[in-house]
Amino acid sequence: MTTTISNPVAGAQPQAAEPISGARLRAIFVGSAGNLVEWFDFYCYAAFALYFANSFFPAQDPTAQMMSTAGIFALGFFVRPIGGILFGHLGDRHGRKVALMASVLLMCAGSLLIACAPTYATAGILSPCILLLARLLQGLSLGGEYGASATYLSEMADSKRRGFYASFQYVTLIGGQLLALVLLLVLQHFLLTDAQLREWGWRIPFVCGALLALIALMMRHDMPETDSFEKARKKAKPMGGLRQLAQHPREVLLVVGLTMGGTLAFYVYTVYMQKFLRLSVGLTDSQTTAVSAASLLFAMCLQPLYGALSDRIGRRPLLVGFALLGTIFTVPLLTAIRHASGPWEAFGLIACAWIIVSGYTSINALVKAEMFPASIRATGVGVPYAFAVSIFGGTAEYVGLWFKSVDMESGFYWYVTGVIACTLVVCWFMRDTAAHSKIDAELRGH
Repeated sequence: MTTTISNPVAGAQPQAAEPISGARLRAIFVGSAGNLVEWFDFYCYAAFALYFANSFFPAQDPTAQMMSTAGIFALGFFVRPIGGILFGHLGDRHGRKVALMASVLLMCAGSLLIACAPTYATAGILSPCILLLARLLQGLSLGGEYGASATYLSEMADSKRRGFYASFQYVTLIGGQLLALVLLLVLQHFLLTDAQLREWGWRIPFVCGALLALIALMMRHDMPETDSFEKARKKAKPMGGLRQLAQHPREVLLVVGLTMGGTLAFYVYTVYMQKFLRLSVGLTDSQTTAVSAASLLFAMCLQPLYGALSDRIGRRPLLVGFALLGTIFTVPLLTAIRHASGPWEAFGLIACAWIIVSGYTSINALVKAEMFPASIRATGVGVPYAFAVSIFGGTAEYVGLWFKSVDMESGFYWYVTGVIACTLVVCWFMRDTAAHSKIDAELRGH
């Protein structure tokens, strides 16, 4: 029998907040932990690309090798809308828990395939083809993970602390990348030489990722289903599917508009920044990894603070703040990072960027979940987000490297600024979802 946890009815006592139950906390923890494993597996590719690029794409030019690996990274994003459709349908028809279990299992398969993939010297053109297949599997998995986990955490959290608890989706999302970088630091400084890392050591994180995914699968097996889903299922109305999603065109466009600038900024300061620090700023491999890890740790600490702030002042002020400051300061910040004199200055500038970007990352998934009814929530959050992130987030690294290859690197800064400015327009005119939450309205029976 499926276990459910009821959310408290919002609106009766606006000033009071019921203590969150141990069962609910455990469900949020398990959901977040599985999300961390998913993103660890996905980001190991970006973190270790400097070491395995020559195994799959032999070339004399390091930038050309990075563009090849970045191209496959981007292709992994282009299948995320398919994953959003498949797993969104699964989550809305059969439960959030089922979708979350299926997504982490698929991520396990992708990581294991990369760990066992032959090199170009051994298998020729088959080698990058296997790498591409593995990334497509991981892209499908992550396309479903975002919508399912955002929906699950948003529905499981109580209304008075929803921003705080939902922010842990990005705590664990960033934590997954941080864990990948920490593993890289350990391998770099304590266990393997540079030559060993390039020869075979890069396979270690993908083996670890596959094992962690199996552990996450077992943890998710015991997760309770959300009360919102159970109530929607009992109504015996159509749930999930693109046809039903088409009945919410305004919300779909809002998700795309919010995501385009936010996801581009996020990937600039995470995935692309590692290559930027190495190839443009001129830091060493170890300095690049250390700065990236430290900035991600700083970003992780900001997420729950911003999430809690949104519970007090609303979601819209944080989104407007991100988009406005991002439009004004992206070019100055990236220019300053490009001319940073060392790792400490680079870290300080990236930390300033995260103070801005966290206004989006901490609450964006929750904002999208609060827009849609339970019957279409996983699909509504996941599908339009996946389309936007595949176009703007997945290509961030490749576009940035392309601008560098044609000696117009500053053009990339203006491209990022323009996309964030479009998101500013969306944020400025949208309603605050904290005050118009579909989750709370359904729990009140409206």
